[in-house]
Amino acid sequence: MAIHELTEEQTRTWTRAQKDQWWFDNVFRGNLPQLTWRSGITGFLLGGVLSATNLYIGGKSGITLGVGLTSVILAFAMFKALSSMGLGKDFTILENNAMQSIATAAGYMTAPLISSLAALMLMTNTIIPWWQILLWNCVISILGVLVAFPMKRRFINDDQLPFPEGRACGVVLDTLYSSEAKSGLFKARMLALAAGVSGTWQLLISDGWMRLFQFKILHLHKIFDIQSAWHLRENLDHYYYALATKLDTVFLPKSFKIFDTDIRTMDIRFGGEFAMVGVGGLMGIRTSTGVLLGTLLNFALLGPLMLHLGEVVPRLAADGTPIPISRPEFINLWGLWWPITAMVVGSMVGLLAKPKMIISAFTNLFRKKDPSAVKETDVLKHIELPLWISFVGIPIFGALGAWMAHDFFGAKWSLVLVSFPLIFILSMIAANSMALTSWTPTGALSKITQFSMGALDHTNPATNLSIAGMTGEVAGNSANLLSDIKPGYMLGAKPRQQAIGHIIGIVAGALASTPLFYLLFLPADKETGARNLDSMISEQFGMPAALQWKGVAEFIARGVGSLPNSVIIAMGVAGVLALAFEILKIVTKGRFPLSGITIGLGAVLPPQACFCMFGGALFFHWMSLRHKEKDSRGHAIWVECLEPICAGLITGAALIGIGNMLINAFIP
Repeated sequence: MAIHELTEEQTRTWTRAQKDQWWFDNVFRGNLPQLTWRSGITGFLLGGVLSATNLYIGGKSGITLGVGLTSVILAFAMFKALSSMGLGKDFTILENNAMQSIATAAGYMTAPLISSLAALMLMTNTIIPWWQILLWNCVISILGVLVAFPMKRRFINDDQLPFPEGRACGVVLDTLYSSEAKSGLFKARMLALAAGVSGTWQLLISDGWMRLFQFKILHLHKIFDIQSAWHLRENLDHYYYALATKLDTVFLPKSFKIFDTDIRTMDIRFGGEFAMVGVGGLMGIRTSTGVLLGTLLNFALLGPLMLHLGEVVPRLAADGTPIPISRPEFINLWGLWWPITAMVVGSMVGLLAKPKMIISAFTNLFRKKDPSAVKETDVLKHIELPLWISFVGIPIFGALGAWMAHDFFGAKWSLVLVSFPLIFILSMIAANSMALTSWTPTGALSKITQFSMGALDHTNPATNLSIAGMTGEVAGNSANLLSDIKPGYMLGAKPRQQAIGHIIGIVAGALASTPLFYLLFLPADKETGARNLDSMISEQFGMPAALQWKGVAEFIARGVGSLPNSVIIAMGVAGVLALAFEILKIVTKGRFPLSGITIGLGAVLPPQACFCMFGGALFFHWMSLRHKEKDSRGHAIWVECLEPICAGLITGAALIGIGNMLINAFIP
């Protein structure tokens, strides 16, 4: 059915009571099944799987991806197939919407694991117990839900703010359950096909899976007397270097150097990471170009140059010979500071450049109510989440969060309590930003808290990291919950059940991602069972978000004076350029392509991942230019199915990659 919406004049002139009555009469779907056992269980399981893929991608790229549309399409196709086979009834539109709320909430739970909590472990050289991480993430995320609901009826019911990402999900749901449902099935098929392709490739480059198939299932080692399993190399340039060494001719150089530094030292390798190709497709050509520029600048120019000039000195072996420096070592010694400066300056300027968004967050929330609206009956009282739950729950969960920050992480009690007003203010800014742009500036908002707490206590990194992590989770969950409720409002769902679904998703995401975090990034030694922080950052997982958070905490603790002069100069240049880029974006109304945020992100990511992101973005951009005709088959595949294809590439590669890590951990 067509989505009913108020006109601009009705939105501007009607009271909230009138708008609620109109919605109740024209949109609300009454007792249509919504949060049922099957939608709850499906969301719980699907959310757990998608949170695992988000953790995998976050460890590689430092970003987390929205999983709302992916979960909607998967659930629609799954229950449509079960219905056609006579094994069950199709999902109702509101069951799918409730399931989407659960799955997206689960996907958001990975953010602290790849950022603030990982940085806290690296800074304190202490592995936080798993149960503390699980409880912390659940408590802080539920606090975000409680903070969101006092804003819900203002931002969604009264002001009818757009929430573009949530609105897109509502439109997709409406399309799937209308006469155009075949387009949804087509997108589901494209998602499955992309997942199959990327999953197959990931199998071929996975040592664990190949060992399982060849030794445990086919027993090839007994037939052919082989000692190791065959698998393709993820770094495809391995085959080039092997061939060049074997042929030993001038036509195939055995190495490529920049300022006498082998490019492989800086991890400038070429391979096929389909998950990163999908991430690049979702990023778009402009963002991925900035990422590519950042990685080339840091690892193809500055890294070799600083080694050549002696600003970065390699360690010496026992016999006095220099040990070739690795990319992670270069980042820690020199290459982290200017990217952090660029990202912090870029995100802060981008936030402060939108004062209307910040001001409206407060004017919308605290605007005086129309006296006539107060006197009217609240027709939605029985389906809205009662405000008393927030008023009672916020102090309780806030106190729990403060106690955990102090007892688990060592943050100062006084500063945790002082930070709460700031956290709530920044959460309102994040919610308003999500409402208007689908952009949640959690990075910039977290840095505000991190620097504020660091100014009050620069000696204890646990204080600024844990409180900034709390800001990010509360602000992110409150904004994302409102975005999830928007499609429910468009389709006539009960917001109270969506809130319950969001909490179910929080638990699902925490249960799925927390143990997986330890298996992926802190695997136990097979002989001693001990976990080592040195394994957190590896060639496979660069953990760029954690490095950024750790870098800011180190900067606060040490001060500028502790850094080499070349680092300070690089930071100054990066800050000025990031400021200039943001000003140019404002002046050109967004047409200027470069951003300090994307360049800084690329400068801490492994180059191979950046090459794959750019390749994915370039491919999908090229295909969109080739297939502009809206009624063509190519447009239907490469433009309309861009998100399902990219989601499939990410999901297939991530699930097989996670499986490979588990095989290596548990199967000898």
